[in-house]
Amino acid sequence: MQDTVLLVEDESDVVDLLRYHFKKAGFKVDVMNSGDAGLAAARANRPDAVILDLMLPGMTGIEVCRALKADRETSMIPVLMLTARSEVKDRVKGLEIGADDYVTKPFSPKEVVLRVQGLLRRLRNAADEVNLLEVEDLLIDKAELKASAGGQRLDLTTIEFKLLLSLVNNRGRTLTREALLTNVWGYSNGADTRTVDTHMRRLREKLGDHSVKVETVRGLGYRFNLAPTS
Repeated sequence: MQDTVLLVEDESDVVDLLRYHFKKAGFKVDVMNSGDAGLAAARANRPDAVILDLMLPGMTGIEVCRALKADRETSMIPVLMLTARSEVKDRVKGLEIGADDYVTKPFSPKEVVLRVQGLLRRLRNAADEVNLLEVEDLLIDKAELKASAGGQRLDLTTIEFKLLLSLVNNRGRTLTREALLTNVWGYSNGADTRTVDTHMRRLREKLGDHSVKVETVRGLGYRFNLAPTS
């Protein structure tokens, strides 16, 4: 069965380029040229992945991504953002509201295809593990990609879920930012480690009182503890 990618982009040359390469890679491609139409299509058709331009007519890419990630029915769809802006603040803003990855224009269309394939592969690899992981009152369902704390479901994005799972699987051990980039995003080198800090901050916010279990190890990375550290 073909994977479907929803391309939300208003530049016709970018649309033609990406549509060609995704179809060549075996994807079915749906195209919308405004933010409002893209959001409606994502909600109606549930694509396997969304490629979302930042600057769009109507709703912006940021607004569309925020809406998708706030809706439980679409929050687990991987979103890759395209942006012509190179400033760190724009990339961080996209990651903060739940984007799973981003590519800055100009880009290699083959890289965009590989990025989306990587997002889908990691999502499905996580779903293939059918067992539940329970640590104290934290319950992680690897099959459904869901987590709860104290019986209350945590409304996590795909990246936040994978971050939590990586930390819990390695509880008591310090994971460097580089290790988390590899485990969660699949990046081998050259990626901005501030990506990890941005998502970790959002994860802690959603963990609430349980956020004390996620310790920042200064100069290294993060560690999940079964009890708060002094």
